[in-house]
Amino acid sequence: MAETQYRTPLKEETDNDFAHGKMGFLEHLDELRTRLIRACLAIAGGMLIAFVFVDRIADFVLSPALRMLPSGASLIMTRPGEGLAFYLDLALMGGVVLAAPFVTYQVWRFIAPGLYAREKRLVLPFVILATVGTLAGAAFSHYILFPSMMAFFRTFDSPRMRFMPRVEDTFDLYRNMLIGMVAVFQMPTLVFFLARMRLITARFLWRHIQYAVLIIFVIAAVLTPSTDPWNQTVFAVPMIGLYVISIGIAWLVAPRRQSPTNRISSRDLKLVFAAAVIDQARRQRDSFREFPRLWRGPR
Repeated sequence: MAETQYRTPLKEETDNDFAHGKMGFLEHLDELRTRLIRACLAIAGGMLIAFVFVDRIADFVLSPALRMLPSGASLIMTRPGEGLAFYLDLALMGGVVLAAPFVTYQVWRFIAPGLYAREKRLVLPFVILATVGTLAGAAFSHYILFPSMMAFFRTFDSPRMRFMPRVEDTFDLYRNMLIGMVAVFQMPTLVFFLARMRLITARFLWRHIQYAVLIIFVIAAVLTPSTDPWNQTVFAVPMIGLYVISIGIAWLVAPRRQSPTNRISSRDLKLVFAAAVIDQARRQRDSFREFPRLWRGPR
């Protein structure tokens, strides 16, 4: 009776698995922990650098609000630690901005081993579109959206109610609007991936453009503090432009269909292959029929 032999994998085989990129669950967790620690250290270093220039950053962030305050008014603090919290939030925001390239590189080093070559080619367009969308959204929020909001709130200033906003409330409004506009300006990036995955097409986006314009004007009406239609148009035009750009991106990156000539050639090749297989089977059958006669020999 044959004896079944069992053996454990050798250390060299395990090392070869790791050399070829095969990692277990614990190894993936360890790799993730390493990348997170490096990203956090980079953000901490960026915070230290940003804290050196925190006064200049504060002047830049609060300048739209300060311009819209009544004459002689200023931002106020009503809690003891409100000023310190504001500067720490500014330093954190500056640290994230400064460390963003290094953090992005750490994310890439973590996910790159699990991607195919065709998927890695999408990284560069993603980085370009996301960076441009982030900068455009931040600029739109800082120079257009946030000042208009503060100008609208200033209209309620009167001898009965003085307009003196808190530092914390003003910065929370600035930060929330900044994050919202950055997310809105990522529309071309989202359409890029959906089009590459064949979930949407440029024809679909163009066919529903009237509904998109309606939704955009509703969003603009919600974001716009005043009832002036011109202000709503100012907010809606960039979003409509993003939608049109997204249509162009979806048309450019959509996978192209095979031409009819290629489809016919492929079908003909399959027919030729099938005919060759049938011919070979017929010849084998004929050879089997001749085998008994050759074995008996001539009579």
